[in-house]
Amino acid sequence: MDELEFLKKDWKKQGADFPKLSYNEIYKIIHKKSSSIVKWIFIICIAEFLFWGLITICIPESTFAIYEKFHLKPFLFITQILHYVVVFVFIYLFYKNYKTISVVDNTSLLMKNILKTRQTVNYYVYYNIVLYILLSVILNAVMFSHSDILIENLMPENPNMDTEKFLAINVVVQIILLAVMCGLIWLYYRIIYGILLKKLNRNYKELESLEV
Repeated sequence: MDELEFLKKDWKKQGADFPKLSYNEIYKIIHKKSSSIVKWIFIICIAEFLFWGLITICIPESTFAIYEKFHLKPFLFITQILHYVVVFVFIYLFYKNYKTISVVDNTSLLMKNILKTRQTVNYYVYYNIVLYILLSVILNAVMFSHSDILIENLMPENPNMDTEKFLAINVVVQIILLAVMCGLIWLYYRIIYGILLKKLNRNYKELESLEV
């Protein structure tokens, strides 16, 4: 049984022979746990940003050479800058949520900020998934619209191959890869942030019970 649930049952027990925890004591426990969860959300978001930034730095420039053929490098550069800006905004929001929850001393405000944090996390997850889908669709649409350049770069030893067959196979492969990657991204966020949100939601329900 969760420690908080045990303490809550103790608090509500009638006729107990031992001192019961007060409403404020249970509230402080919920408050502390919620603050810790939001802090971890903030830390994980920063760790993700640093990790992907390091990966980007370590990727050889030659990997992006093909995008030069389609004049996509300026688009990717601008997209990357905008992505960093958006991630910084989310990091700020997570930090703000953490600081706000850390200092609240009112049950209704704590409940309100738990809901706000949960909403921010959901937006962050949806943003990353939608961004990946949009980038994949745009990049593939541009490259497949110039099939001659695509074949020349991917199949230089056989530039006269059946274009329609080549495009059909690659479209299917790209769709499968997109579905698999989106599934993996969703699974990652479901596990990492889902666990934290589940705990945060449990705290919210505990606060609702105390308010009754």
